[in-house]
Amino acid sequence: MQTVRQLSDLRACVAAFRAAGERIALVPTMGALHAGHMALIDAARGPGTRVIASIFVNPKQFGPAEDLSRYPRREAGDARALVAAGCDLLWAPTVETMYPEGFATTVGVSGVSEHWDGATRPGHFDGVATVVAKLFNQVAPDIAYFGEKDWQQLAVVRRLVADLDMTVEIVGVPTQRDDDGVALSSRNIYLAPEERSVAVALPRALGIAARAIERGEPTADALAQARATLEQAGFVIDYVDVADAESLAPDPPVERPRRLLAAARLGGTRLIDNLAIGQS
Repeated sequence: MQTVRQLSDLRACVAAFRAAGERIALVPTMGALHAGHMALIDAARGPGTRVIASIFVNPKQFGPAEDLSRYPRREAGDARALVAAGCDLLWAPTVETMYPEGFATTVGVSGVSEHWDGATRPGHFDGVATVVAKLFNQVAPDIAYFGEKDWQQLAVVRRLVADLDMTVEIVGVPTQRDDDGVALSSRNIYLAPEERSVAVALPRALGIAARAIERGEPTADALAQARATLEQAGFVIDYVDVADAESLAPDPPVERPRRLLAAARLGGTRLIDNLAIGQS
């Protein structure tokens, strides 16, 4: 696997892949790779396909009080994991390459970005949309893979691609979980051992709420019970709610595909998770 850091080198590699008649698949990441990322690489692999992974800790999607400075960075280990997973190329640009002096453009996706993390993390999805648009322009992939753990991010990327007539196909890969049900996340390494044992309360509470809603119990009651359970476990809740699975609008009608979304803090670590409800 080759690692490239300059845009000219990336484009030369992509041109060589194209000249050989190969398809390009992109897996964008911020590094600190785990089995969830490897599932994306595995999904991307196939006959006649070259898999490009990007590692870039994007400062534009972190707020002033968020964890940019301590976000885990371990490129050497990540590169070894990518080689073992069958990745063909690692695109690892610097901040200066992605946002050179004078950079002045921001991409915003309204609607799907306005609630949930969009409300609790102002500017976050503008940073996501901007870096994803740049990555798509740099790599020019035929297909790109994103994890469903960050369901709202996936919805933002799909809206971005549709609205700007991009030709890249977006594929969501199901959330990968530890044996106890906790969603895999690079930020899980922040959890102290005693916090990690408590973290299982999040997927369990969501599972109970989702099944209750599917049985026809009042959504408000199921959500209230989930919030109470999490608070009793020691979480500080940003949100636990039901949204339209496509538009991310709150209070969706029951005939629409729905998603149960949650974000909550355990100690100094913010965890997110989501589950499908009914037909979504």
